[in-house]
Amino acid sequence: MANMEDSRLSDVARLAESLGRLPEPVASPVLIAVSGLPGTGKSYVATRLAEKTNSIVLESDALRKVLFPEPTYSAEESTRLFRAINRLAEALLKKGVPVVIDSTNLAERDREYLYHITEHTRSKLVLVKVTAPPELVHQRLERRPHEASKSDADWSVYERMAAGVEEIQRKHYTVDTSQDIVPVLDKIVREAVG
Repeated sequence: MANMEDSRLSDVARLAESLGRLPEPVASPVLIAVSGLPGTGKSYVATRLAEKTNSIVLESDALRKVLFPEPTYSAEESTRLFRAINRLAEALLKKGVPVVIDSTNLAERDREYLYHITEHTRSKLVLVKVTAPPELVHQRLERRPHEASKSDADWSVYERMAAGVEEIQRKHYTVDTSQDIVPVLDKIVREAVG
């Protein structure tokens, strides 16, 4: 049992080391959870929100490759990854560091962990759902192998994951990346830092 706990702690430490310089702590940190299917523009939205709120991004695709240089995307691997990401997010929030989580988070049970973290750390939670029309996503995913993307997801992954999407049960913002995203990003930022 101690060995398993040690590996979890070392996973969190490895992820933390990969982050680089952290933003300055604040009195009331926010956790912005950006969710959506592959190719919808989650990482772009997460990066813009992090810049506007002076937050650190925990991008699941990049962090997976920190723990698993040749990922298999197995359920066991994903469980270990998200356990480490959630623990890291909680530790950062406890230190006052604002966090943006960039992950699919398609099931409500996965988002429950984030709800618990913000309740436990008394942090503000802002939920963001990123969408785009399937034909646009298809085009983006076709281009992805030729671009510097941290994600390995392709159209078949998108289709498989789309079948398991559960609606977010709490108040959230929807960002459609086929439209002008500036107005909704401004609203999200106002709530996050307000």
